[in-house]
Amino acid sequence: MLTVPEAARRLGKNPETVRRWIRAGKLPSRKVGTQHLIDERDLEGLGQDEVLPLPPEWKETWTGEPPLNSVRAIRLSREGR
Repeated sequence: MLTVPEAARRLGKNPETVRRWIRAGKLPSRKVGTQHLIDERDLEGLGQDEVLPLPPEWKETWTGEPPLNSVRAIRLSREGR
C-alpha cells in the first residue's frame, strides 16, 4: 500500500492530481485515519500519456505522418531519455 505522495512520485504526478483522481473515483483507495492508501496494482496504466483526443483532421501532418506527441516528448525529456 502506498500513500498519496508515494503514489504521486511513482507516477511522476503532483500529489494533488492523485487526490483529485481519488475524489473522482478514477483511483481506488482506502482511508486509514487521515491518509488515503493506494494499492500498487491500481497504479498500472494510470496517468500514461493522458492527452485529449485529436480532431480527425489533426490525425496526420501535411506529410501524412502522425503528429508528435509533445506531452510524451516532454515527459521523456524530463526523465533524461
